[in-house]
Amino acid sequence: MDSLNIKDIAKLCGVGVSTVSRAINNHPDVNAETKAKIIKIIEQNNYIPNNSARNLKRNNSKTIAVLVKGITNPFFSPLIKTIEKEINQRNYSMLIHQIDSFSDEVDIAVELIKEKKLQGIIIVGGKFTHNTEKLCRINVPFVLTTSIAQNANLDSYSSISIDDYKESYKAVDYLCRLGHKKIAIITAKEDESIGKYRLNGYLNALKDHGIPINKNLIKYMHKDIDEYSLENGKICTYELLSSNEDFTAIFAISDNLAIGVCKAILDYGKSIPDDYSVLGFDGIELTSYFNPTITTIKQPVVEIGLESTKILFDLINQKCGTVHKIYDGELIVGGSCRSIL
Repeated sequence: MDSLNIKDIAKLCGVGVSTVSRAINNHPDVNAETKAKIIKIIEQNNYIPNNSARNLKRNNSKTIAVLVKGITNPFFSPLIKTIEKEINQRNYSMLIHQIDSFSDEVDIAVELIKEKKLQGIIIVGGKFTHNTEKLCRINVPFVLTTSIAQNANLDSYSSISIDDYKESYKAVDYLCRLGHKKIAIITAKEDESIGKYRLNGYLNALKDHGIPINKNLIKYMHKDIDEYSLENGKICTYELLSSNEDFTAIFAISDNLAIGVCKAILDYGKSIPDDYSVLGFDGIELTSYFNPTITTIKQPVVEIGLESTKILFDLINQKCGTVHKIYDGELIVGGSCRSIL
């Protein structure tokens, strides 16, 4: 049969054309026995209508996708390395897909599921504000790592994260206890997830210490520069230093930003921590090599990676329902903050 068509395949299988079409496109309403029969007939007759038939052969391929927003952020490097190791140990392969700041994670996930026949997905980073209805479009097990969905029912997804509000409060509370009352922050504007919670932690820590809020000390990252980048931290700090505002400390909501902050301070001929104290967030390795070492809130990145992978495979193997786990961060005191009591 040199010119075999879908009707011929249907006739050979003893099913309707629509059943063959649904099997080729991996619809869940075709039972496994029928699908296996269709695949066998397709392979025996070398019928390849498009990539869908090849994908049928890969339907049981053991592939996990890791979708990453902000892949250049050094915080994600040990996280992804941990996840990859765990996936490989389970004899699965990992597909890494970078998502830019303006792309929709769910739309990309749905497309990848169709194209790669994924068994599961881990979504790392980003501002996850999708609702339950949209999340339900992802029809394979998935875990949100380092973020949670703000507008969705908790039963519709699993997540691993830290309490961004609590840990940000801890950071600013530490600066306040060192005697700082004029504390600037570099944060994200119009952010409904990480940036929002870390900003609120900053605001409430100041409030609880009886320190009035100076809106001129709240500096938002520039949208035309990569978010959470060294450059964004540097430029925002240049603007703070060139203003007429008086401050003694800067809290940057990521270590990448904090390193950019330090660069700007030194460029201005100022000293850390004698002139300005700097506190970051994430606990990336580079903070311990900077001079002075940068005080930061360290996230348990390896534990987060291990737990994300464990939960995903438990979901794949139907060993659990949705899971939400929140880890504590740890204040790592370096040399970038000083007491001014």
